[in-house]
Amino acid sequence: MIIVTGAAGFIGSCLVEKLNSEGFNDIVIVDDFSHPEKAKNTADKTFTHQIDRKDFKNWLKENHRFVQFVFHIGARTDTTEFNTAIFDELNLNYTKDIWNICVEFGLPLVYASSAATYGNGENGYDDDESRIHLLKPLNPYGDSKNDFDKWALQQERKPYFWAGLKFFNVYGPNEYHKGRMASVIFHAYHQILKTGGMKLFRSHNPNYKDGEQLRDFVYVKDVTSVCLFLMQHRKNSGIYNLGSGKARTFLDLTRNTFKAMGKEENISFVDTPVDIRDKYQYFTEANMKKLQSIGYTKPFHTLEEGVADYVKEYLIPGRYF
Repeated sequence: MIIVTGAAGFIGSCLVEKLNSEGFNDIVIVDDFSHPEKAKNTADKTFTHQIDRKDFKNWLKENHRFVQFVFHIGARTDTTEFNTAIFDELNLNYTKDIWNICVEFGLPLVYASSAATYGNGENGYDDDESRIHLLKPLNPYGDSKNDFDKWALQQERKPYFWAGLKFFNVYGPNEYHKGRMASVIFHAYHQILKTGGMKLFRSHNPNYKDGEQLRDFVYVKDVTSVCLFLMQHRKNSGIYNLGSGKARTFLDLTRNTFKAMGKEENISFVDTPVDIRDKYQYFTEANMKKLQSIGYTKPFHTLEEGVADYVKEYLIPGRYF
C-alpha cells in the first residue's frame, strides 16, 4: 500500500491520480474528509482505504507491515493564518509523529516542505541543508515548515529513505476548493470570465514595477512526477527544492491566462492587502541542481505550456485531474 496524506487536497489528489495512471491502485488516502467542497478531488480516484486524519497515526502503527511508502502531503497551508498553535499541531507536531512512526517501522517517507521557508530570500534559494538554520520565513506557515526541516536534520534516527520537498508556487487542477489560497491563474481565470479583466497586486517595493514581482511557478503535474521518481529512487535522502527553476512575472502568468482563454488582455492593479503586505515575497526561484544531481532529468513544463494545459484542459471544461 502507498499512503497519501492530504489526498483530498490539491497536490495530494493530483498525486493519487498520477499513481493511478502508473498502475498503483492499492492506495490509502488520508485527510479531513468533512469538507464537501473537496469531495470531487477524490471522486474518480482508485484507492483501497480512506482514513480520517485524526485516526491515521494509530492506523499506521497497526497496519505498517502492509505499507510500502508514505507521502505526507497534508498540511495547513494558509499563509494568512497567524495562529501559531494551529501550525504547531497540524504541521510541526503531526509530521514529527509520522516521521517517528516511519523510523520505528522502517517506512520510506516523502513530506511536503515549502519555499515559504526562504522568506525574503536574503539567504538565497539553494536547498543547501547546512544553511537551513539561517532561513527567516515571513509567516507562521513558513516557520512551521522550516522548524520541521531543522528538526528532521537534527534527528539521529531517520527513515531509511526520506525527502522533504520545498514546493514553490504550485498551480494546476483540483484547487477549486482553496479559496484565497488558490493560484493566481485560478483567480485570473474566474475574474476574467466574470469581469473581462484581471486585477493584480500593485508593487510596494521600489525595486519592482507593478506586476513584475517574480515567482517560481511550477505545474502540479511536474510535482507529481518528482514524487513518483523519489518513490522509485529511494536513495539520496535529504531536502530538495521543487520548482520550475525559472522565475516569471505575474504579468507573464496573467497574459498567458488571457491567451489560453482567447480573451483580449485587460490588466489593472490594486494595493496588496495590508494583512500580507509586509510578508509578501517579491522574488522566488528554485535552484534545481540538487534534484537533477540525483538523476531527475525530465524537463519541467514552461509557464506557457502549464497555463495553456491548465486553462484549456481543466478550467474551461471544469474538469478534475
